[in-house]
Amino acid sequence: MTMITKTITASLLTLAIATSGASAQEGLKIGMTFQELNNPYFVSMQEALNEAAASLGATVIVTDAGHDVAKQISDVEDMLQQGIDILLLNPTDSAGVEAAVQAAKAQGVIVVAVDASANGPVDTFVGSKNRDAGYLSCKYLGESLGGSGEVAILDGIAVVPILERVEGCKAALEEFEGITLVTTQNGRQDRSVALGVVENMIQSYPDLAGIFSVNDGGAMGALAAIQGSGRDIKLTSVDGAPEAVEAIAQGSAFIETTAQFPRDQVRVGLALALAHMWGARVVPKEVPIDVMVVDAENAADFSW
Repeated sequence: MTMITKTITASLLTLAIATSGASAQEGLKIGMTFQELNNPYFVSMQEALNEAAASLGATVIVTDAGHDVAKQISDVEDMLQQGIDILLLNPTDSAGVEAAVQAAKAQGVIVVAVDASANGPVDTFVGSKNRDAGYLSCKYLGESLGGSGEVAILDGIAVVPILERVEGCKAALEEFEGITLVTTQNGRQDRSVALGVVENMIQSYPDLAGIFSVNDGGAMGALAAIQGSGRDIKLTSVDGAPEAVEAIAQGSAFIETTAQFPRDQVRVGLALALAHMWGARVVPKEVPIDVMVVDAENAADFSW
């Protein structure tokens, strides 16, 4: 994170812990709706939220939308009926959840979007620099290939963070005159789907030299396909998931992941929500969280 973000985070979390007794007496209730929980990235967010809420004596309600915007809206409506004070919203569709944001604000609930922003009167958005993440991973890939060769993008579900990662990747690849982007195919951020997609990629493009995956879940499927083919294809990705970091540390075809910090996102998001609740008037509308390249040199020492 930047120095400013670190300062904001430290100050607000210190204040949160100092007032945990009052929060418990008031029965602080926090709701968080995730776009999915079948992903270590979001599971680590949930763990961090539970830890932070426990320090505040707060109650937590968590739901999994399963990438279904109608379910996510329904889940938020249920949370509002249960009297939540804070809604942490990880939208499965930034535009589609606006009705849920409007409903929450109509009941005086603080709304903080986490990881992906949402339409409507959101109080604050906390999310990774996804475009930077895609850019750094694909710049790393291009440099590892010596600036030439055929590469592919293993795309994912069309939510804003994924779109931004692809945008950043393409911007980096355009800096290499000898790099050709031959195909972009959707692995849906799923290991088994990505495995089949990349197997077909490898068969279709005999000169394929590199692949960028929009997340580590897809990348693990891509890695299995690469290893099964016996081809020398370099793989980069975004997330920093433990399994991906381990594969990089072992010196596989998976050479880099640009790590994000899901635990920090939810911690900062909750801290800012509390600041809103306590009447702060200068809470940032948006807090971008920095990302970090993880490769063979630092993988052994990295974890979320």
